[in-house]
Amino acid sequence: MNDCVFCTLPETQILVENELARAFFDKYPVSAGHVLIVPKRHTANLFDATKEEMASIGDLLRKVKEQLDEQFHPDGYNVGVNVGEAAGQTVFHLHVHVIPRYHGDAGSVQWHS
Repeated sequence: MNDCVFCTLPETQILVENELARAFFDKYPVSAGHVLIVPKRHTANLFDATKEEMASIGDLLRKVKEQLDEQFHPDGYNVGVNVGEAAGQTVFHLHVHVIPRYHGDAGSVQWHS
């Protein structure tokens, strides 16, 4: 997909990658250190990813956390995926948000019953 912003990401923006996935800072961060992890293959959402892609994303999640802990020293994390327009997905290439959280920051993820 030539028009996909995640498929055409410049290599200079990649923080870490493995055979099937890559991670980079979000262009519109919720907080300092907000990272996205995406499979290299264009796939619309989490449920279309292969087991191998999921494992690669999980591997990068651990590596990204280590880097963010060292560089930003967050107090916690939100890790999440939006699947579908109704759920807030705006770029239809699977991406996992890794959002560092800090005591006193203004944002939060709220779940309602």
